[in-house]
Amino acid sequence: MSDYTQRIVDSELDELLPQLAAIAIEGPKAVGKTATAERRARTVHRLDVSEVRSIAAADPTVLLKDPAPILLDEWQHVPAIWDAVRDAVDRDPTPDRFILAGSATPTTPPSHSGAGRIVRIRMRPLSLAERGLDRPTVSLSNLLSGARETPEGRTSFGLADYAHEIIASGFPGIRSLSGWALRAQLDGYLERIVDRDFEAQGHAVRRPQTLRRWMAAFAAATATTTSLEKIRNAASVGDEEVPAKTTVIAYRNVLEQLWILDQVPGWAPTKNHLRRLTQTPKHHLVDPALAARLLGVDAGALLGGIATGAKLVTVSPADAPPRDGTLLGQMFEALVTQSVRVYAQAAEARVYHCRTYDGRREIDLIVETADQRVLAIEVKTSADVTDADVNHLLWFREQLGTALTDMVVITTGKHAYRRQDGVAVVPASLLGP
Repeated sequence: MSDYTQRIVDSELDELLPQLAAIAIEGPKAVGKTATAERRARTVHRLDVSEVRSIAAADPTVLLKDPAPILLDEWQHVPAIWDAVRDAVDRDPTPDRFILAGSATPTTPPSHSGAGRIVRIRMRPLSLAERGLDRPTVSLSNLLSGARETPEGRTSFGLADYAHEIIASGFPGIRSLSGWALRAQLDGYLERIVDRDFEAQGHAVRRPQTLRRWMAAFAAATATTTSLEKIRNAASVGDEEVPAKTTVIAYRNVLEQLWILDQVPGWAPTKNHLRRLTQTPKHHLVDPALAARLLGVDAGALLGGIATGAKLVTVSPADAPPRDGTLLGQMFEALVTQSVRVYAQAAEARVYHCRTYDGRREIDLIVETADQRVLAIEVKTSADVTDADVNHLLWFREQLGTALTDMVVITTGKHAYRRQDGVAVVPASLLGP
C-alpha cells in the first residue's frame, strides 16, 4: 500500500485501538474505510462477498475466531455480526480485536446499540489538509484552545484552485482522475445510489428521474437552510407529478443511511447564551463534488461559466472573477465545512451552524468541544476581509463572552494574520487539524 494517503483518522485509530476492543468506521462508499482498516488488520472478512456473507448468516461467531485484529468489512450486510462482536467484547474486552467498516446503516438494525462496547468513528472524504496541496500552518485545535496566537503562513492557492478542488472530489480513488474520466466516475457513483443502493436499503425507486431531480435540487440548496418543501417544489418544476412529502422524507432518510447527506445541525448552546436560534440544519452532501456534478457545473462554470443541464461549458479563463458568487460561495463553504468537520473530529469537537430565527444574525460554522469551548467561523470566497465581513463574529463575541475561544474568517486569500479587532484570517489551504 505504498500509494496509501495518510488520513487524519489514522491518528484517532492509533490512539483508540490499543485501548478499545472494537471500533466501527462509518462513512460512504469509496471514502477509504477499507484501505485504512486493512493496514491494521491481520484478518479480513468481506461481507459483500456472497460466500463470506453466507457463512456469517449461518453463524457470525465463526468469523470472530481468526487472528485479531479482525476487519469485518461491509458488516451491514449481516447485522447479526454487530451483536456477535458486542457479545464477544462482553466476554473478552482485550483491546484491538475488531474493526467493523460499514457504508450504510443496516436495514434491519442489530438487537443492541453497542454502546460501551463498540465505538463509532466517522470517516469523511479527504480534507484540504489531507490532499497534500499545501502545508497547513494554522491548527484548528490551537484555535479551540483559546491561546489566540497570531496565525502565520502564506499560500499560493487562489480562487481558481479552490474551484478545482470542489470539482476534483475528496474520494481517494476518484480525485486522481480528470476531465471526462472524473465526470464519468462521479456520474457512476450517483447512478449507483439511484439504481442499486436505494433498493439495497429496502426502498424501491419507482421513478429514478424524480429522485435524481430531487438530489439536484438538494445540491442547489447546499450550505443553506432551505426547507424540504421548497426543495421538493424546485425538484418538481416541469413535472406533472409532484413527489409526496412521504416520498421526499424517504429520499432524505435513505441518503442519510448511506452517509451521502452530511447536514450541519443548528447550534443549541448548553448554556443560555442566546435565545431564539433556529435548529434547522444546513444542507450538505458528503462531498461537494457530488453536488457540483448533480448541478452540471465544472470549475469554469463556478468561476463564471455557463452550465446548461448536464452539459459543461467553460466560457471564461480560470483566473476570471466569479459571476455567480452565490453558487461559488455555497460550494466553497461546503468544501471548507467538509474539511473543518474532519479537523474538529480529531479535536473531539462537533460542528454546528448558528442562525437567529429572523435570519438577521448568522455564523457559518460553530465548533464546540465537550467542555463547551466554542470557536466561531465565517467562510468568505473573497481574498480580503472587510469590517462588514466580521460584524456577525463581533456580535457573537458580545453574546458569549469568555466562552468564545476565538473567531476566524476562512478565505481564498494568500496570507494568515489577525485583525486588530481580534478576528483571525486564515486561507482555507493553511488550516489543518
